[in-house]
Amino acid sequence: MRWGNVVLAALFEILWVAGLKHAGTAIEWIGTAFAVAASFYLLVKAGENLPVGTVYAVFTGLGTAGTVLCEIILFNEPANLIKLLLIGVLLCGVIGLKLVTHEEKEEAS
Repeated sequence: MRWGNVVLAALFEILWVAGLKHAGTAIEWIGTAFAVAASFYLLVKAGENLPVGTVYAVFTGLGTAGTVLCEIILFNEPANLIKLLLIGVLLCGVIGLKLVTHEEKEEAS
């Protein structure tokens, strides 16, 4: 579930980054603000039990890849082979970090 928080935080990051560019109404701006708050709350919760550097790298990597793909799919940004290959390289790095990082054991109370 801790890594699930990182993935959810990245999904909210994609929403708020898209919201910063495309929000035009008060409701859209409120949704963007909610996505910012949810994203950072989940990021902080994940960082309580996982290495912060790895959590942040995975969070930003997933958010970056997701934002670029969202812009291509939803907002008709141009896509080219090099851009897609670089997103693939980024995701390989994120997956690699996740695979070599172990969760910290909770101390017995």
